[in-house]
Order: sequence, then structure tokens, then C-alpha cells
Amino acid sequence: MSSARVFVARLAGCSVFDPAGDRVGKVRDVLLVYRQNDAPRVVGLVVEIPGRRRVFVSIGRVTSIGSGQIITTGLINVRRFEQRGGEVRVIAELLGRRVSFVDGSGDATVEDVAIEEAAPSEWELAQLFVRRPKTSPSPFAKGATAFAGWREVRESVSTQAQSAEQYVASLSELKPADLASTLLDLPQQRMLEVAGELSDDRLADVLEEMPESEQVEILGQLDDDRAADVLDQMQPDDAADLIAQLSAERGEALLELMEPEEADDVRMLLSYAPESAGGLMTTEPIIVSAEATVAEGLALIRRHELAPALGAAVCVTLPPYEPPTGRFLGMVHFQRMLRYPPHERLGTLLDASMDPITPETSAAEVARILASYNLVSVPVVDAAHRLVGVVTIDDVLDYLLPDDWRSHGDDDEPRTPVNTATHGIPLAPPAVAATRRARRGLRGARG
Repeated sequence: MSSARVFVARLAGCSVFDPAGDRVGKVRDVLLVYRQNDAPRVVGLVVEIPGRRRVFVSIGRVTSIGSGQIITTGLINVRRFEQRGGEVRVIAELLGRRVSFVDGSGDATVEDVAIEEAAPSEWELAQLFVRRPKTSPSPFAKGATAFAGWREVRESVSTQAQSAEQYVASLSELKPADLASTLLDLPQQRMLEVAGELSDDRLADVLEEMPESEQVEILGQLDDDRAADVLDQMQPDDAADLIAQLSAERGEALLELMEPEEADDVRMLLSYAPESAGGLMTTEPIIVSAEATVAEGLALIRRHELAPALGAAVCVTLPPYEPPTGRFLGMVHFQRMLRYPPHERLGTLLDASMDPITPETSAAEVARILASYNLVSVPVVDAAHRLVGVVTIDDVLDYLLPDDWRSHGDDDEPRTPVNTATHGIPLAPPAVAATRRARRGLRGARG
């Protein structure tokens, strides 16, 4: 095994291979345990394998680390990763932490951690790469950097939230669902710190993929102005579901701070029963006039930010073209558009076989309709036959799956509480983290 020093932040996302050269997965984190007198020891890696499952790979099964890749013996326990008591995740929990120098020279923030091989198959923490506070008032200035041995720094006691900037940067390529899953695996305080560092639109996407209890928890740490901005970025149906979980006072306060158009959509959705088409639908389908062409329709559905289910068809109505629209005329599916020349009018391509539903239609009936006709969305109209929204297949799946499905793994074994380390660089309070994990649901044991 290479004896070169390795910086953990650079390992994030590195490919993991077996001896035959087949790709096993990619590195998501490195696990340390503290020791009484010696440097913290590396016990293994958190590796994401196909299926977005995160597993533990013991450092003893790693034969080489370097050159942007990791080689293992090929023996990997595919049980879902479970962080054990005393273990510390370097990327998730150490990067961004504040420390102080034991010589009294001041504080610093951990930006990277170097590990090195002390003996065959034995790796330990070698140094911390830290950044001191900036001394210039310039907004572009940065503090001086330095290397520090693990004995040269100690816990920096502070009531302020720890910086999560470094960790957020390492997660930039994750899809919202994967990022939400990653946050759910963190101790409570660290989850809130990381969520606070995300941009409004990124946080909105992540909240849409989280259980309601965690949505409320994260929104609760935001001030009203920022919370309203995040809700503005969410899909109206998801925003309505989240506001419904808040107290009536805060919910109304946030609605007042939201953009009027977004707030009106959310208020309309809140007026319907949760288990009805009105409660499930989104108010942001693609709406066009009958005179719009195939070329215009295809241009609208190819937008990157559009959810696939919403991009499967366009709705054709009379003006106005915002819900509630003018009279609903019909839908045109994207496959049908592909069969016609770009100049063809969408009003001539309407699907006559699809009948819209009403906001009062039960969620169970909506699911039956989608399944019976192999649809990914169905239009919702009011008594005047005006389009008020569409129900998509993902909305129905959220209804059909158990309430805690987002907190379940592929296996059916319960998650067990995590007791975070209480020494060394500060981590989330153990009692809080354990209570949170016990409440959140299931996760299999490492085995």
C-alpha cells in the first residue's frame, strides 16, 4: 500500500475498484475513532455502491489509496452503513469545525484532514489543514492557512453554528434525493448546519425529498424571510404540505411573506382535502394555447428544471393561461408531438380519450386512473371546466407509500441510535443525535 499522505477531502467521489479492475462504488466519507494517547485511527470508508446504498468498507480491506482511486480486496459487506458509537465521519463532521491552538495563538477552521499509513493496513490522522480568521476587511480576503498536528489543537468552545461550507461543496454533484438522504444520516445539529449553508433553490429541492418532521425541523431554524424564500422555490403542492404541518400563526406569517402568486397557489391547495386530487395536485403544469405549435410545445418541455412527470404532456386551454385557466381543451403528450412536424398546431393533436378529474376525486381513484391508462399525469378541472392543476405519478406514489418511506432502506431492519464521540473536535450532542435517529425510522446494521 502506498505510504503517501492522503487528504480526505480529495477522496470524496473517488472511485473504488476491486482487484480485477471492476468499479465497486465511490467514496463518500472516511471514518475515524479517537484513541487515548495516539493519533485518531482510520477504521474504514463509507462507500456508495450501485443503488445509492452506502456501505462500510473496513480499512483492512483497502489495499491501495492514491492517484484518485482506491483498490480493495473485493470483499465488501453490502449491509447498509450504520455509524457506531465513537466513530467520527471526517467529511460530514470534521470539515468546517472550529479549533483553537493549544499554544494560544488563536482559532482556526478545519478545511481538510490528512491521513497516512502508520503500518500495513493501519491508517491514522496525520495533520489538519486549517485556515485562520481573515485579518483584512476586504470581502475577497481570506485568512492564512497552516498545517497542524492533532495534538496542536483542541476543541474551540462556541455557541455559534459550525461552518458547513466545506461539506456542502463536497455534496454539490448529488441529486436532491441523494442529498436529502445524506442529511438524514447526519446528527441533528450537523444536519441543520448543512441545510443552512444550502442556497434557497437547492434547499427547496432537498426539502421536497425529506420526511415532514425533518422539513419542519429545518424550516424552524430559518428566519421568516428566508423560510418564505425557500417556500417560493418549492413546488406549490410540496409547499402546501409543509405549511400545513406548521402552526397556524407561522404558516399565515410565511404566506404573507411569500410572492403573492406563489402564496395564492398554496392557499388554494390548502383549501382541498389532503387525500383528494386537489390536495395532491400541482398548480404548475405546462399550459399553452390551441394555436401554439409542436415546436413551441417541445421547447417548453425540454427545460432542465422541469420535473419529468410534468414534461410528459402539455395542457391546452383558452386564456388565461394560469390556473384557474380558461376552459380546458385537452392534453397533448410529448410522444404525439414527436410524430408531427414543428409547425403543427397543438389544438389539432388533443388526446380525446382522456377525461379530466375534479379536485374532489379521491386519491385512491386518481391512482386507479393512472394505473388503468398507463398515465404519468392527469388534469384537474373545476366545476366551470377550468384547469386548476395536474396530479402526477410521483404525487400519487407519495400518497400510496408509507409516511416514513423516505427513512427506510432496502432492508427492513431498524436504524439504531448513533452515539457520537464526546472528545476531540466538537460533534453534535450524543443524546440529541440518538433521539433523532431513533425517531426517524429504519436503517440496517453494518454486520
